[in-house]
Amino acid sequence: MRVTSNTFPDSLVDQLGSLASRQNRLQNQAATGQRIQTAEDDPAAVRRVLDLQGEASAVGQYQRNIARQQDLANASYGVMKSLKKISDRAGEIATLADGTKSPQDLQFYATEVTELIKQGAQLMNTKYGGDYLFAGTRSDQTPFVINTDAKGQITGIAYQGNTELAESEIAEGVTVSAQVVGANGTANGPRGLITDSRSGADFFNHLISLQNHLSSANTTAIASADRPQLQRDEDNLLFHFSANGALQARLAAATSSAGDRALNLESQVSKEVDADLAQTMVKLSQTQTAYQAALQSGAHLLNLSLLDFLQ
Repeated sequence: MRVTSNTFPDSLVDQLGSLASRQNRLQNQAATGQRIQTAEDDPAAVRRVLDLQGEASAVGQYQRNIARQQDLANASYGVMKSLKKISDRAGEIATLADGTKSPQDLQFYATEVTELIKQGAQLMNTKYGGDYLFAGTRSDQTPFVINTDAKGQITGIAYQGNTELAESEIAEGVTVSAQVVGANGTANGPRGLITDSRSGADFFNHLISLQNHLSSANTTAIASADRPQLQRDEDNLLFHFSANGALQARLAAATSSAGDRALNLESQVSKEVDADLAQTMVKLSQTQTAYQAALQSGAHLLNLSLLDFLQ
């Protein structure tokens, strides 16, 4: 086979270019710690990395959703604790209001119950993050509105929220809501915190009944009606305490699971894109040696060819 005079120089230039490109790539890997700089470096690995990053993004959103639900659960729990104190005091008053108390004493109790109702309504109108906690999905609507008579005595409290809850996804296909509706007078949907027809709870109306019976000194009605009604309200509050605790435990487990998953995905991405520094440095040294050898041998052969030509 005939070899032309410019075959060797052209081949040398191609080899030096290839070695220089490899050397540059290895230097970048050593400097950045990344094995993959562009998609063409390893198309299959890039596809895997993109899939892993997409999954990591979803896990990150799950973590944010869980944190939001935990905040809502904590805020709701704080309100429940305060409502429990109101319930305890109302039950205490209902027990103290017996036939031995004077009408004046009973009126003092009635005034105190009126203030307890106002305090309870204020608690149930709590906002979190700009939204009402206990209005269902009507979070821009004040849940409970107090109605009073000319004497300032509370005659009723109207619920303006709904019985629907906004849920958040905390894992693939798993949704929860840490919110509680203020009232539910139907036989369906989430259980109401203040009013729930299934449990017989109707806290505000029962407090209003106690207030009225105290004002009229009707201790018989207090004993026969108000005390049992307030006990049902107490039981309903305890149900919500239990449900809130169970949900917080579930969210804590979900937080741990999502955190472990995020770390696992980060590790998988690292395996795909991170360079093995020791191996990279060895390859870089080998490439640099080959590059220098190619320069030296090329220079030597080119010099010999020139001398042969002159001779």
